[in-house]
Amino acid sequence: MSTKRITIPVSSAIGKVSAEYNVPAGATCLITLAHGAGAGMDHSFMVTLAASLAAAHIGTMRFNFPFAENKKGRPDTPAVAHQTIEAAINKAHELFPALPLFVAGKSFGGRMSSQYLSTHPDANVNGIVFYGFPLHPAGKPSTERAEHLKDVKVPMLFLQGTKDTLAQWDLIESVCASLKKAKLVKLEGADHSFKAGKQDTMSLLMRATQEWVEK
Repeated sequence: MSTKRITIPVSSAIGKVSAEYNVPAGATCLITLAHGAGAGMDHSFMVTLAASLAAAHIGTMRFNFPFAENKKGRPDTPAVAHQTIEAAINKAHELFPALPLFVAGKSFGGRMSSQYLSTHPDANVNGIVFYGFPLHPAGKPSTERAEHLKDVKVPMLFLQGTKDTLAQWDLIESVCASLKKAKLVKLEGADHSFKAGKQDTMSLLMRATQEWVEK
């Protein structure tokens, strides 16, 4: 297992952000993991997800967005988030050039990653994984946030809970059905944080990710 804390330079204006890669021996691929709007890369969900994927021979590189790095409450603008994602992708290729690369994100991190890919069709990545796509604000069902997904050229995996208040089930189902390269995995009873009673949702997320990246 190769685990290391590093910094990633984003730009002279934005500065650097922290990152940590966790790459098991015999890793089959590498996934960049972007965190959500409410917590940084060291949130328990992100750390547990990285460890769970490592057990499935999937390497990860978690990284902070600048707002989390600088302990600001308000998420970065899309422009800043996109630059950070690009820097993380470049660093992942630089450090592990032999491993196929996927991008992924929890909520805000996934949406910013797909926005970046929608405007960078030449990005050297094999696909994107959404750990809870935030389709709309809570209590305001809509699909505008999914408009850009039709411009994403790589395969997409959506892992969604049926009780996610940021993605009404019938709406996320119709969005995914309209996208040729999308696969939707249902986590029955799970909310936006993937809490579902006593269910071990982390194992479900890991297995679904593993099966999809292998294909």
